[in-house]
Amino acid sequence: MELNNAVAVVTGANRGLGRRIAEQLLERGAKVYAGARRPETVDLPGAVPLRLDITDPESVRAAVAAAPDATLLVNNAGISTGTPLVYGQLDRIRLEMDTHFFGTLQVTRAFAPVIEGNGGGSILNILSVLSWVHPSGVGAYSAGKAAAWSLTDSIREELEPRGIQVSALHVGYMDTDMAEHIDPAQKTDPADVAAQALDGLAKGTPEILADDLTRQVKRGLGVVAG
Repeated sequence: MELNNAVAVVTGANRGLGRRIAEQLLERGAKVYAGARRPETVDLPGAVPLRLDITDPESVRAAVAAAPDATLLVNNAGISTGTPLVYGQLDRIRLEMDTHFFGTLQVTRAFAPVIEGNGGGSILNILSVLSWVHPSGVGAYSAGKAAAWSLTDSIREELEPRGIQVSALHVGYMDTDMAEHIDPAQKTDPADVAAQALDGLAKGTPEILADDLTRQVKRGLGVVAG
């Protein structure tokens, strides 16, 4: 996809990786709607703040009405509650699924007709290495990201005939608020990850693997122990 003159809606664009992606899209010549539940927290010069809570159908409908020229959707908004599946609180597990799966699906269903009507374009889903490996302490997050990976593969096939390319970004820990408890030596720079994501998107890469850990895990998916 040509990013110069693209019109992007980036969810969760007020901080972390989402902000970096929005910032770099602007640098590449795109128009950017920076989505956030509290648009007053968007402080990115040149971006159009957009009120958007991906778990709220009314908010999603209003965002579609406010961004009728969209040709690119970046599903970045996420949450990490650190909840295990068996002994964790069920409402926190539901929140993870409502965000990573149903929220992503809801926004995609809303914006896909808009992108198609504007001549086609792309969707980029921000996933994780935890789409493929599932530590028990973050079972809810891993389950949500695994479901989002399945969603991504399905909609890629569904939307291709409509002129919409679907890509996924997989990455491990990044130096963002969500991973502030992680050893800095294990974290990658979100600016570098954003650049890889946009380069891959421009090339039409279906799965963009942003660090060595993610590439190693992906290579091992076909290996059967025994």
